[in-house]
Amino acid sequence: MQQAIGKYRWTICALLFFATTVNYLDRQVLSLLKGELENIYSWSESDYANITAMFQFTYAIFMLFAGRIIDRLGTKKGYAWAIVIWSIGAIIHSQAEPIGQAVGAIVGAAGAFSVIGFMICRAVLALGEAGNFPAAIKATAEYFPKKERSFATGIFNSGANVGAILAPLTVPWISKNWGWGTAFEIIGAVGFLWLIFWWIFYEKPEKQKRLSPAELAYIQASEETLVPAQAAAPDNGKVSWFKLLTYRQTWAFTVGKFCTDGIWWFFLFWLPAYLKAQYGMVGESVQFPLAICYTFAMIGSISGGWFPMYFIRKGYQAYDGRMRAMLLIAIFPLVVLMAQPLGYISFWVPVFFIGIGTAAHQAWSANIFTTVSDMFPKKAIGSVVGIGGMAGGIGGVLVTKIGGWLFDGYTAAGVAKSWTEAKAAGLGTFVDKVLAMDLVTKHGDKVDLNLKAVNNISKDVIEQIKIVDPIAFDKLLQIQKPLVQSEMATAYTIMFTICALAYLLAWIIMKTLVPKYKPITDL
Repeated sequence: MQQAIGKYRWTICALLFFATTVNYLDRQVLSLLKGELENIYSWSESDYANITAMFQFTYAIFMLFAGRIIDRLGTKKGYAWAIVIWSIGAIIHSQAEPIGQAVGAIVGAAGAFSVIGFMICRAVLALGEAGNFPAAIKATAEYFPKKERSFATGIFNSGANVGAILAPLTVPWISKNWGWGTAFEIIGAVGFLWLIFWWIFYEKPEKQKRLSPAELAYIQASEETLVPAQAAAPDNGKVSWFKLLTYRQTWAFTVGKFCTDGIWWFFLFWLPAYLKAQYGMVGESVQFPLAICYTFAMIGSISGGWFPMYFIRKGYQAYDGRMRAMLLIAIFPLVVLMAQPLGYISFWVPVFFIGIGTAAHQAWSANIFTTVSDMFPKKAIGSVVGIGGMAGGIGGVLVTKIGGWLFDGYTAAGVAKSWTEAKAAGLGTFVDKVLAMDLVTKHGDKVDLNLKAVNNISKDVIEQIKIVDPIAFDKLLQIQKPLVQSEMATAYTIMFTICALAYLLAWIIMKTLVPKYKPITDL
């Protein structure tokens, strides 16, 4: 059957897969260089949280407009503009500090130029990346019948995991050999290569010369008719956001994204930091653990897209079968609760459990996206995905800010305990002297030793402290490091608990809003 009708739609799926791979490659470079950059610029956890939150906030806002723009420009042009913008945004990270200095001079800001610069670069990156999923979901709706959409979505969505796998295998090596700025530039430039293939091979199915008549008929004939043609609302190509917000189906998707998107971004942006904070792993040492973790996620994405087919074959409507599958998927993240209690055995234990959590997220993601095309007409898909994406971005900002607040708070608690123990160990004079110092990095960023562990500050600041007493510094380091590590373990336990429970909460709310399959028929 597949051979008779043709397979060109899977070529489109491959293009979407590679675009999503590039999307996540660009997105993850910063998290892999966090350890290096925070030592250079002496960032606090809240500084890093603010930088990543800027990405998520911008992503959230423009996800709303991206869906609308994709609907109006069309998939081909809209996707092309998106990848051009996000590739430029990725590349300019290499010049974040001078960008921050220039903006700081204009607005009169003093210090923290690196934070300002990276926030601007992340905003540009997010502006473009916001177009990826609205365009990809719209392309899937154009090229695939409903019964294949979740599987196709699972395949292209697994590109996120391939990007997450490739990033730790390439970024630390590029940074080590050519510098962190070059890592941003090389990875960012890959998007322009994809753009060539997109422009050559993509066109609407009705205009696609490479698509056989049999395959086009298969796509169109397999589309479930939502309402009789004479009862359908006129298709004027425009759908009001306010109109979409009157539907429970929109809110179900929106709440589902709000509750769960931030969990994936937490794992994406903070997992390298977790391995550093709890196991002292940096640079190339995180390559294999992260690659294994995101390999789990790739398997989850593909298998999660296939899973609802089991229920659909048993006679369930597409949405009802998908919701049954999503309930089972939502149970798997509960294993993340065991990451910290059993983490003393080996770093592989939390990597394994978090890997299951990321697999569950990607399986969930493949299905929650497809609930939109299950119930909305094609002309509204981009806009609904945009609304949900905005909610997911806001949820991501919330999770990131909570994480930054917790990590800074528990770091400060560990640091405070270290001052007490250091004084008890006879280092009181040294502690008083270093706390009285006005410490500034060579980049102009101030360092507060009450908020920052001494093993996570820049080398030039460490040298300033060592001038006071190098032997006392080494003793302080030995006292402070395990105390901060212990406090951070508590902070990560709290965050992992949030991650574990988010999917069940999302499913309950979604099921309450839309208990049964109910397609939209009046748009």
